[in-house]
Amino acid sequence: MSRDRIVVLGDVMNDIVVVPRGEIRRDTDTYATIRPRPGGSGANTAAWLGSLGAAVDMVGCVGEEDAAQHCEAFRHAGVVPALQVETGMPTGTIVILVDGQSRTMLTERGANLVLSADAVGDALLADARVLHVSGYAIVKSGGDDTGARVIERARDAGAAISVTPGSAGYVADFGVDRFLEIVQGIDVLFPNLAEGELLTGRREPEAIGEALLETSSIVVLTMGDRGAMLFRRGMPPLAVPAVPVQKFIDPTGAGDAFTAGFLAAWVRDGDAEAATRNAVYVAARAVMLIGGRPPV
Repeated sequence: MSRDRIVVLGDVMNDIVVVPRGEIRRDTDTYATIRPRPGGSGANTAAWLGSLGAAVDMVGCVGEEDAAQHCEAFRHAGVVPALQVETGMPTGTIVILVDGQSRTMLTERGANLVLSADAVGDALLADARVLHVSGYAIVKSGGDDTGARVIERARDAGAAISVTPGSAGYVADFGVDRFLEIVQGIDVLFPNLAEGELLTGRREPEAIGEALLETSSIVVLTMGDRGAMLFRRGMPPLAVPAVPVQKFIDPTGAGDAFTAGFLAAWVRDGDAEAATRNAVYVAARAVMLIGGRPPV
């Protein structure tokens, strides 16, 4: 059997995206566009992968109340859901307050906190070309080793491994050294600038990328409207500019879309440079939408 599937391990969320129509006024009303959307960094990446034609499985954890709704949303996006369903726990929920290219997020992790490594079946890893792990699955609780266990099993199964750190705040709480130990030796790491600075103590993109090559064979550093930089061992860094967009609406999920754009192309032909260029185009599509997933 050809191994061409991408297995995504990560968070599934109910997003409430708030885009104010002007400066927020305290203690009174502010007009805003407010949209409920399915979300979660890992789930968003899986949905974008499905929209790009990749063969993808999504492993996450949701509450029983809306499990069927999330499964249907994944199937509609071309994703095979493999969801752990918890009775008596809510699916994670996040309120995202958009301010230009910045966001403030109020988060209840919900069922994501009890995601088990056993949710990733051996058959999934046997068919996987790549295991992609959202950092939220690694740092989800202080004493948990779900992400680390699945990464080790994927290595044993011969799958390539990619990771997005997910949240500089959560990684800082979890412990930088501990996080780097878990992801040591992976194939692709997708930090943004804030995460890269935290993981390396460096500020310049070139210094961040070169330092992280000690952890991962490929590092793709995302920099918002400055585009991205690709780092590979023994090769000079490659800067890829962002794609201009007609109207910037919401940055939610842009990094998740970028990751999907890279992985979809990389799995096809192994060309990291072409994959990075594809990734910035997919990210540009994401910022012109409200919410973190593609329209389907």
